[in-house]
Amino acid sequence: MNPAACFVQEIFSSVQGEGPCVGCRQIFLRFAGCNLKCAYCDTPVDPSPSCRCELTPGKKDFALLANPLTPVQAAGAVAKLNPKIHQSLSLTGGEPLLHAEFLLELIPLLPEFRRGIYLETNGSLPRELSRIIHLVDLVAMDIKLPGTAGLPPLWEKHRDFLAVARQKQVFVKIVVDEKTGPEEFDRAVGLVREAGEIPLVIQPVTRTNGKPGIGPERLLFFQERALGFLSDVRVIPQVHKLLGVA
Repeated sequence: MNPAACFVQEIFSSVQGEGPCVGCRQIFLRFAGCNLKCAYCDTPVDPSPSCRCELTPGKKDFALLANPLTPVQAAGAVAKLNPKIHQSLSLTGGEPLLHAEFLLELIPLLPEFRRGIYLETNGSLPRELSRIIHLVDLVAMDIKLPGTAGLPPLWEKHRDFLAVARQKQVFVKIVVDEKTGPEEFDRAVGLVREAGEIPLVIQPVTRTNGKPGIGPERLLFFQERALGFLSDVRVIPQVHKLLGVA
């Protein structure tokens, strides 16, 4: 097996449903595997024997490629989806940075996009990010709140990650629900403030019934707290779920 080959879940065309680029058309390359296990995660990350590759942008006419994929195979599947109509390529998961060796070979093979390469990441692998940061254009980074995500604290890893990510355009996303405490939220905001003028997105957890897992008053409470320290703080739900697209 090619040492750079890895398990890819799917390659498809859709609209970005999270963060400041919400509504923009992207090609998504979704990796299997993650180094974290968030309580609210809704994405299958276990490796599949095959990768679903869309043949026509937005038509959901999938073909299957046997996993693991080589960088050449993945780049070829992306090229078939008419990159010219897309804002960017979203590397998502799972956690894409688990596959840094693959990304080092893949990204130079990709066609050009208007806004380049968009990396969606849980923000916990700063060393891996430093290896590929020169190849990406926008970093969409999570800060995981321990009480909300059900994880051990990752504050130092997030701080180190932001120090690397701010070399490029970056925004930070914080997922909140009714259990989110103001103390850990404030600590996350403090990390963003330390790193410089970086946009912050507050994203409500989406319940299995499709509704937010936090009320509007609580969301506005958190936004007001963050605006005491940051100038660009937005509340953005998972719009792709509201639209019923992947």
